[in-house]
Amino acid sequence: MYVIYISLFIIGIILGSFYNVVGLRLPKNESIISPGSHCVNCNHKLNWYELIPVFSYIFLHGKCRTCKQKISWQYPLIELLTGVLFVISFLLFGINYDTLISLVLVSIVITTFISDCKYMVILDEVLIIASILLLILLYFQGGLIYTFRHLLSGLLLFSTMLLIKVVGDHAFKQESLGWGDVKLSAVAGILLGFKLGTIYIFLGAVLALPYAIYQTIRQKNSMIPFGPFLVLSMIIIFWNSGLFLKFINILMGV
Repeated sequence: MYVIYISLFIIGIILGSFYNVVGLRLPKNESIISPGSHCVNCNHKLNWYELIPVFSYIFLHGKCRTCKQKISWQYPLIELLTGVLFVISFLLFGINYDTLISLVLVSIVITTFISDCKYMVILDEVLIIASILLLILLYFQGGLIYTFRHLLSGLLLFSTMLLIKVVGDHAFKQESLGWGDVKLSAVAGILLGFKLGTIYIFLGAVLALPYAIYQTIRQKNSMIPFGPFLVLSMIIIFWNSGLFLKFINILMGV
């Protein structure tokens, strides 16, 4: 069993390194392949021993080997977090399709946190690939009808979030939600179904509220990245779906 934990952690930190590249480059329309990994300060092309996730940062004392410029803590943190979340996914679900679905979800969470926090952008490429992978896994998990129901839930949640955006834009006379948030909700509907999807919207808003209040008090730009709170809501609900379904059934008197 420990072999699985270690393997998932290693895969996680490697993919976390890749997600850093995706989240930082694609919003700027840069290639994720060329140029290769390099120091953003002196353009030093990194050698293989400078590219080992987490460990290279430690060995290099958080600095570029050539120019001694500090390396952002984001790189090892994202790598480590991805590895830990991969292991947690297996601890929660064991050897089944839910674990694979959780790994896809973790990937959405990480890339969205990077791109939306940094650039206020939720990447279409990530959402499209994630949706395809989720639909494939759902098909193997429950069959064609099961998959169609989840796809329909994605369309319904997309429409719900779109309606919220239209009403919000009209009420506040400015953009209330980004299109990325609306499209992300389609993925949430595919993953969670419509019932849990509605809770996902509510919980995302609750999680975002303290930060929105904080930003208002500081009198900064009222626009905040909503995507990180939505994906956080998504993973909380998926990891505790049984608990949230019981809550919904209680509310509905079932």
